Amino acid sequence: MRVDIWSDVVCPWCYVGKARFEKALGDFPHRDQVEVVYRSFELDPGYPADMRETARAMLSRKYGMPEAQARAAEERLAGLAQAEGLGLDPDRPVGNTFDLHRVIHLARAKGLQQELLTALNQAYFARGRQVFHRDVITEVAAAAGLDAGAVTEVLDSDEYAGAVRQDEREARDLGISGVPFFVFDMALGVSGAQPVETFTEALNQAWTRRG
Repeated sequence: MRVDIWSDVVCPWCYVGKARFEKALGDFPHRDQVEVVYRSFELDPGYPADMRETARAMLSRKYGMPEAQARAAEERLAGLAQAEGLGLDPDRPVGNTFDLHRVIHLARAKGLQQELLTALNQAYFARGRQVFHRDVITEVAAAAGLDAGAVTEVLDSDEYAGAVRQDEREARDLGISGVPFFVFDMALGVSGAQPVETFTEALNQAWTRRG
């Protein structure tokens, strides 16, 4: 069975949803027969590559939230993350994620996608690092097991750009407008950072559907 997960690197709900899904998968009796593939989705593909602001500042600017409301939203997210054993830096930066998605495709090709995503989540959400800088991307990817030279080659080219765009086209074709979005065997969809029990039910339903 295969589970495709559309997500973005800067999406805190994807961060929480990933942890909840992994808890459900860890208890799934057929987990060794489940392939998990993370797919690209940019929440803000037009975000300027050279722009620097915090997540709270972005919420205030993009959605017109008063600072107090943005702070409260972040505190709520931090509580949800903490409940899953995750850290969430309220002053983490925001940036354009296109190059990160390209490196994630490289990691998938090398069989290290899960390792890279875990490392990126730790660096970005828990530690608030500037994962949008190529030196940080390379450092985090190398620590996850990728060859630093291979990462540099991707960043110096347009390699995997087509793969990122293909993921995004497929998301549109499936009617996906927000992330995280989980698709089980391209037949059953689950939207959002649902409770562990919901993911358990989806895994069981998709497995039963296979016959």
